[in-house]
Amino acid sequence: MKTQFGIHTRGGVITERDADYATIRLRIPAGVLSAAQLRGIAEIAEKYGDGGVHLTMRQTIELPHVDPSLLEDIAAVLGENGTPLGAERDEVVNVMACPGLERCKYANVETTELAKRIDHLVFGKEMPVKVRISIAGCTYACGSPQLNEIGIVGRIRPLRIPGLCTGCGTCVEYCRNCAIAIRDGISVLDESKCLQCGICIYSCPFHLLKSEYPHYQILVGGRRGMEPRIGRELINVETEDEVVAVVERIIDWIYRRAWSGRLLADQLDELDFDRFKEMMEKEFSTDRGD
Repeated sequence: MKTQFGIHTRGGVITERDADYATIRLRIPAGVLSAAQLRGIAEIAEKYGDGGVHLTMRQTIELPHVDPSLLEDIAAVLGENGTPLGAERDEVVNVMACPGLERCKYANVETTELAKRIDHLVFGKEMPVKVRISIAGCTYACGSPQLNEIGIVGRIRPLRIPGLCTGCGTCVEYCRNCAIAIRDGISVLDESKCLQCGICIYSCPFHLLKSEYPHYQILVGGRRGMEPRIGRELINVETEDEVVAVVERIIDWIYRRAWSGRLLADQLDELDFDRFKEMMEKEFSTDRGD
């Protein structure tokens, strides 16, 4: 049996429990596919696999039970289909994103095109540790960005204009974090409890709440698994271009300083995260507070 060792070493090729077969993981940034690409994947699965596919946790697709001798042919047809080999090892893996402004009524920022930009910039880069990136359009954080090596969250700060609130209490009912109360006939926000989700802005029936500060919160060093850990806040920035630039800096920082064999979450103190945070805040000085 002729095995394509160059292809076999790619992160998108995963040896199964039965080593006579491999699972092929695809690259699908933000989990977005056209109907034509889906049909192509189905045809490839039927021709080269067992006819089934597996939807992964990271918004991509795996083709199970593939003959390793066919890897080169499979890689070629997957590339033609616009769904090339993915990544799984110590590299930047598939970039996740929620639907964002296009479809979600809770979203504060666009996510899909941002995920594609980040994917184009850093996907598949060999790293000392696996790097997972997840983008959420709001603080409901459906894709758990806080539990990824790099998490991006769209937030929005509500602005209350004095003298206009009717005290109807609608925003109080909608706030899931109990950060708003009615006092003396007007709504009062407890800044310490506010997650900047923006729901109170959208819920106001009189449109009296405004958006003061839409921005992206960027976190570093989260992890899932047996001992999950919330990532640490690195910086807040206001534009997609700044997000892309910050992600590029983070990837370079990890590449140059992190050690193999340990998750990034376990290395942050040794990598002097606080100093890196200080450097980033000086370079991207748009942080206007929590």
